[in-house]
Amino acid sequence: MRGDNQSFLEDLPKDFILLGVSDRPWLERPLFVVLLVSYILAMLGNIAIILVSRLDPQLHSPMYIFLRHLSFLDLCYTTTTVPQMLVNMGSSRKTISYGGCTTQYAIFHWLGCTECIVLAAMALDRYVAICEPLRYAVIMHRSLCLQLVAVAWLSGFGNSLVQVVLTVQLPFCGRHVLNNFFCEVPAMIKLSCADTAMNDATLAVLVAFFVLVPLALILLSYGFITRAVLRIHTSKGRHKAFGTCSSHLVVVSLFYLPAIYMYLQPPSSYSQEQGKFISLFYSIITPTLNPFIYTLRNKDVKGALRRLLKGQNREAHGN
Repeated sequence: MRGDNQSFLEDLPKDFILLGVSDRPWLERPLFVVLLVSYILAMLGNIAIILVSRLDPQLHSPMYIFLRHLSFLDLCYTTTTVPQMLVNMGSSRKTISYGGCTTQYAIFHWLGCTECIVLAAMALDRYVAICEPLRYAVIMHRSLCLQLVAVAWLSGFGNSLVQVVLTVQLPFCGRHVLNNFFCEVPAMIKLSCADTAMNDATLAVLVAFFVLVPLALILLSYGFITRAVLRIHTSKGRHKAFGTCSSHLVVVSLFYLPAIYMYLQPPSSYSQEQGKFISLFYSIITPTLNPFIYTLRNKDVKGALRRLLKGQNREAHGN
């Protein structure tokens, strides 16, 4: 047994090479600039959402509890992957250690599954707000919201733990070149030289559960919401009701469409060339756009930002 374990550890690569766009060197510098700017915007935008929703008393409703956690998830998403990508694009040595790679896909998988459930909880909140407005405060009380958030984080962690335990057992037989910008479970399964049927099946079942079940709940919620909104007689009332949901629908689309393409296909048919650019989209572009979508399309958030900035200006002039 000890000999087998020692042999397994010796077969593990010390690091992985992340190709990124090294086959297109002319693309590295502009992509570096895009990633750097996007990362700065994602950090500023999501931190602003978290601070505003905590500091403004008018944004202490259940919807903004979920929005704070969504922004925190997006901060973690970008920080898990983008700094490593920037380092690799800025140097000729495009490597990541085996431990760093494992940590990266473990956290990334955890955050992705957690976000699926948080988005479903936000859809439930919108359903109760529009379909049961008189009972909204009773149903969506603070403790329920915190319980839903806790379920999201814990179930996402459990799913990630299962995937990590299965993935770290895969041998790579000296293969350590990943045609990707960062480490992901499908890419690791694709790289392995062993029979990955168990990994394929487990990944498909768990990801289908964490992607399709929340998505089904979101679509069901919006089916009821649409039916309720169409019963509103005034166009102003319908417009207001749809306006409260539009930002969430845009965010759901940006998150779920690439996730479905990436994870709801067998890793054996996974195309690393296509997959790496889709991964780039939902690891940096989506977290960058989310705070702007909620800010530009949400009067409450814009009003809170104005009040916060006015308060800061008054304090500055007062001093």
